[in-house]
Amino acid sequence: MDGTAPGNDTDADVLIIGGGLAGLTLALQLRRRDPALQVAVIERRPHPVPEAAHKVGESTVEIGAHYLADVLGLREHLETEQIRKFGFRFFFSDGRHDIDRCTEIGVSRLLPTPSWQIDRGRFENFLGVRARALGVRFHDNAVVREIGMAASGSDAPHAVTFTQAGDEHTLRARWLVDASGRAGLLKRKLSLAQANDHDANAAWWRVDGCVDPNLWSEDAAWIGRCTPPERWRSTNHMCGPGYWFWLIPLASGAHSLGIVCDAKLHPLETMNTHAKAMDWLRTHQPRVAAALDGGGHALQDFLFLRHFSYGCKQVFSADRWALTGEAGLFLDPFYSPGTDFIAIANTYICDLIEKDRAGEAFAPYADLYQQLYFSFYENTLTLYQDQYPLFGDSQVMPLKVIWDYTFYWALLAPLFFGRRMTDIAMFGRLRLQFVEAGALNSAMQALLRAWGEHNRGRTQPPGRLLDQYGIDWFHEMNRALNDVLDDDAFARRIDDNLARMRWLAAEILAQARRVHAGIDTYGLNDLLGQPDPPPPSLAPPWYADAA
Repeated sequence: MDGTAPGNDTDADVLIIGGGLAGLTLALQLRRRDPALQVAVIERRPHPVPEAAHKVGESTVEIGAHYLADVLGLREHLETEQIRKFGFRFFFSDGRHDIDRCTEIGVSRLLPTPSWQIDRGRFENFLGVRARALGVRFHDNAVVREIGMAASGSDAPHAVTFTQAGDEHTLRARWLVDASGRAGLLKRKLSLAQANDHDANAAWWRVDGCVDPNLWSEDAAWIGRCTPPERWRSTNHMCGPGYWFWLIPLASGAHSLGIVCDAKLHPLETMNTHAKAMDWLRTHQPRVAAALDGGGHALQDFLFLRHFSYGCKQVFSADRWALTGEAGLFLDPFYSPGTDFIAIANTYICDLIEKDRAGEAFAPYADLYQQLYFSFYENTLTLYQDQYPLFGDSQVMPLKVIWDYTFYWALLAPLFFGRRMTDIAMFGRLRLQFVEAGALNSAMQALLRAWGEHNRGRTQPPGRLLDQYGIDWFHEMNRALNDVLDDDAFARRIDDNLARMRWLAAEILAQARRVHAGIDTYGLNDLLGQPDPPPPSLAPPWYADAA
């Protein structure tokens, strides 16, 4: 299905290798910003692809959802053809059948800023049609055979040779972007792969039908905690020590399921076939296993991935090439940051190309944007690395979830919503605030990890509901992402958000010391400018249901 197959030596301004989520959204963003830009995409798979394509990245959060809905103008499709997400939901249910008696973290009502569950096959088919309608030359069912890079510092075009329908074509372009996913064609050619120390694995599959946690209880009060009572629309995390299990509904009528685990605590060999994965579930999440064994959930497919997290040596170049999506780096699916990082990388790439088209010196910006992008990656990695052992701790994890959300909504999300990702002057103005926020987060992650280690072997508290919707300031931070602010008001908002982080850090540290009086503060008191406080006698009200 190739609407405009090229002849040999056809030129384009931008050539994107890979027509999945990262590549097609970049193509749309480029054309929306500059309709005169000649954009071509080479995609290995034929279109249309099967609905519910077997890919990680079905759950969006605020940055990625805003990018798709508002930056790319796809809100109507998301609202009519995808599933509005009922937030993240966490159950501390290792070895439990009585899900309605486990500690549950989630919202009782939808928060103001929307996100969606994305049926990737359906969505990428839509993106392909949309891209062609906007004039993108989309060459699907095409296999890249050779990548010829222009000499460094030259003004010559890059060249990509590919085969399509038995014919060989060469396409030249001023800019070359690798969006080829884990294949990382340009990444491999340029030897840019870089490992990180987050050693985690995943096994995932899809089944027919909807897996609805509300069917696992006859307790009307428990079912009615949510308005509407539709827990199935959440990204449901079933948590235990060293792992979490996801349930994500897809608009095509399938349900996506996945085990994500610390490689040392849950070896991949115990779950690298569907039969093994089901046996693992029967031990660790028996209620989920019983639902899947009960009929109506036929297996569609199964995949596993070892050491899925990695970095990259370089993603943006003054030599007019870039990497986006999983062709560059990948973190962890726990908080669904994949589409966020696509949105950020694509925004930087668009700005670099615009500067080049305008005759501006873009090379310094390639370096600056890369430094920022890598700092976002490194700060976000701290939320996951070495933290999986405490995922089953129903005392600590509710606090970690609140902290991690707050960190995300305090800095990175406002920057993206406020369209200030490329505002170098604002980054300079707020440099000290970002340094302090990063230091607070690093110290907090160390404290949370230590708290979990101190808790091992202790009896977990009884099951409670922590309703995030009922935390007024938390709800307001989510709503405030949509505020349109001038520069001074935006800087004040970041200051206010940082003050919220300081307050929350002090509250969490006080709670940790209430439970473990001698726990290391990891420099938090120095960052907060206060001496070691005495342990509080009571938990603050917002923490009571999680204690």
